[in-house]
Amino acid sequence: MARIETAGRLHFGFGNLSLAHDRLYGALGVALDQPTLSVEATAADGVRCDDDAAAEYAELACDLLGVAGADLTVKSALPRHAGLGSGTQLALSVLAAVAEAHDRAPAVRERAPALGRGGRSGVGVATFEQGGFVLDAGHPAALFTADAPRVGEWDVPEVAAHHPIPRDWRFLLVVPDVPSGRSGADEDASMRQAVTEADPELADRIAGVVVRQVLPAVAAGDATRFGDAVSEVGRLNGAWYADQQGGTYRPPVGAIVDSLSGAPAVYGAGQSSWGPTVYGVTDADHAEAAREAGREALAAAGVDGEVLVAGGRNHGASFEP
Repeated sequence: MARIETAGRLHFGFGNLSLAHDRLYGALGVALDQPTLSVEATAADGVRCDDDAAAEYAELACDLLGVAGADLTVKSALPRHAGLGSGTQLALSVLAAVAEAHDRAPAVRERAPALGRGGRSGVGVATFEQGGFVLDAGHPAALFTADAPRVGEWDVPEVAAHHPIPRDWRFLLVVPDVPSGRSGADEDASMRQAVTEADPELADRIAGVVVRQVLPAVAAGDATRFGDAVSEVGRLNGAWYADQQGGTYRPPVGAIVDSLSGAPAVYGAGQSSWGPTVYGVTDADHAEAAREAGREALAAAGVDGEVLVAGGRNHGASFEP
C-alpha cells in the first residue's frame, strides 16, 4: 500500500491577465499545514474507489503510468472548490499514490497537464512538490488566446521564486457557509471574460507590489509587511474579476475582509482564489486574537462558517510506502 498526504494552499492572485503582456498569469501563494488530504492506494486490476473525482483521476493516472489499476481510498479530503486547491492536490495525490503502489515514478510536474492541472496557476503543483511560498513564472502569452489550450497542451509554469515560510507565521482561514467557488466550465467562462477585458496597466501595478513589497517581506520574514502586500495583490486582482463575481471580492467575502482588515491581530486579508475562503496573515503570538477576529467577522457578515488557524508547510507531499 502507498499513502500520500498533502495539505491545502492559499492563492493570493495572478501577476497578469492581459494578453498585451509577454507572460500570462504568474501566480503567488503559500502551502498550508492544514487542512490535510490523504490518499491510500494498492495495486489492482481495474480502478475501485468510492470517491467519484478521485476515481476519475485514478483512471487517468493508470493510463499515464501504463498500469492495470488500483484500489484507492481518500482517507481525508480538502473542502471542494473553497479556494484551498482541492482539485490539484487530489489529482496529484491520486497520481502519486497509484505510481507508488506500482513502484513507478509519479513525475507529477510532467504529468499534471494531462490531468488538467497547471493550465493557469503553477502554485498547486509547486506546493505539492516543495511547499513554502511560491511565485510562478506564468505562461507565454503567445500560446494563449482568451481560451486556455486544450487539456495537456501546456507545461506547468516554472517556479520563479521560492522561500520557506517563517515558523512563527500563521494564516487565519475563515470559510463562510456559502456556495462553493467557481470551477470547471463556470470557472473557464469567467477566466475567458476576465482575460478578454483585462486592463494591462493593472499588471504593471501588481508587478511593483510583488517585486518591491511581497518578495522582500517574505525574504525578511516580516509578516506585517507580507500581509499588507498580498492583500494589495488580491485587491488589485479583484478589479479584473469584479464583473464576474459581483465586486472586488465575491459576496459575502468583501464584508469579512473589511472586518478582518480592521483587526489589530490580522496584518492583511483577502480572498483565496475564487473563494469563499478568506485568509488573514498573522503570527503565533496573535493567533488566538486573529481566530476571534474571524468569528466576529462571520457574525458581522451574518453567515455561519468555520474558522481555523494554519501554519505554513515547508515541504512537499509525504510519501509512505
